Amino acid sequence: MHVLLILKTANGGLWTLPHIEELRTRGHRVTVVLPPGPGRLRTTLDSLGVPVLESAFSFSFRPGPRMLAGLWRLRRQIAAAAPDALHYHLYASALAARLCSIGLRVPRIHMVAGPLYLDSLIIRTAERALARLDHVTVAGSEHTALRYRALGLPAERTPPIPYGVDVSRFTPPDRRRRTESRAALGIAADAFVAVMVAYAYAPKRSVHRGRGIKGHDVLLEAWQGFSTRHPGARLLIVGGGFDAAGEAYRQELIARFRLAGNHTVVWLSSVSDVRRMYDAADVSVSPSLSENHGAAVEASAMGIPCIVSDAGALPETVDPHCGWVVPPGDPDALLAALDKAHRAFLAGELPARGARARERMVRRFDRRVLAAALADVIEHVVLLRRTQAARRPGFIAGAARVWCRGRPTIEASAGGPVAGGAGVDEDCVKSLRQ
Repeated sequence: MHVLLILKTANGGLWTLPHIEELRTRGHRVTVVLPPGPGRLRTTLDSLGVPVLESAFSFSFRPGPRMLAGLWRLRRQIAAAAPDALHYHLYASALAARLCSIGLRVPRIHMVAGPLYLDSLIIRTAERALARLDHVTVAGSEHTALRYRALGLPAERTPPIPYGVDVSRFTPPDRRRRTESRAALGIAADAFVAVMVAYAYAPKRSVHRGRGIKGHDVLLEAWQGFSTRHPGARLLIVGGGFDAAGEAYRQELIARFRLAGNHTVVWLSSVSDVRRMYDAADVSVSPSLSENHGAAVEASAMGIPCIVSDAGALPETVDPHCGWVVPPGDPDALLAALDKAHRAFLAGELPARGARARERMVRRFDRRVLAAALADVIEHVVLLRRTQAARRPGFIAGAARVWCRGRPTIEASAGGPVAGGAGVDEDCVKSLRQ
């Protein structure tokens, strides 16, 4: 089959690469529609030999003749590509793909990267109607699946499939790696080190009352009290401003919390390999106000216990044996969690927590298994459209029976059993891969 993937960015979206690789391994063709211009994703796709089309639409939804003309041109691109499935991530991509494909009789598979846009009442109200244009809405987390089901979509059309983490690349450090990373950062070998990995996003008035979405301010306020009691501890923040407004916000935080003269905080705007930062850490902190799984999956895969806020899908990354959950936007609660992590550090209990965090990632967030689950969903959606099969309750959910609490990661593959004991015609599935 031919899958047309639409993304609004040529720079981000690298998390789609495992999905593309899995589909191509199965013998399917994948073409990617990106905005014109260079970017990390575009460069990687070119190196892999993945065909790329430059989008005729700018993904700007400012009403007017230019927007309508761009949408019409994108519709013609989609029709000319004649895909068997239309697949898209990120909300602007979803809006464009849905509107441009109405009447084209091509299955639409939306994969939701994060729930932030659903925090807007206006968008959430619109999604109650627009999401019905998706044949399947693949939720990047259980949290997002539940939110779409609250908007009226049935469970069989909202399977939760996380983006996951490369557990073969993000691995726990040995003593040498840990020593070298701390030495390079000028951090003592016996210091307690917390790390936060996140871009700084400028506050938006439309969501969360204009506060920075990643919670940098929450952590920095909590750290003021923590570092007073533990002056030998270090906070390592990794991530510059996402854009010019984000960088301006980062600089404002640096000034507000007087970080220029604070030896307990190191804030790096960019690094060549974020794994070296995790190598130096004892605990990872994700204090976001809204998030999918975020940096917690990378940190956990490297054997680092995590403190996460009870926001979005972050609590799905930890359990009481490997991490801590705190209310979002609460510096006092975050300070208390840092104190607990520090006590566990002094008692020598963090390595055991880290080992359990790593085991959780391998069992539930291995991106290779999750990419296969997504490919299963796409194949089954196309199969249903081709054969005009009767709608069976749980069919799509069974095909991607993935990552449910207390169950193995995946229990069915293309051609295998699905929910309700229904079977998939193996010959039909083979034809999709030809």
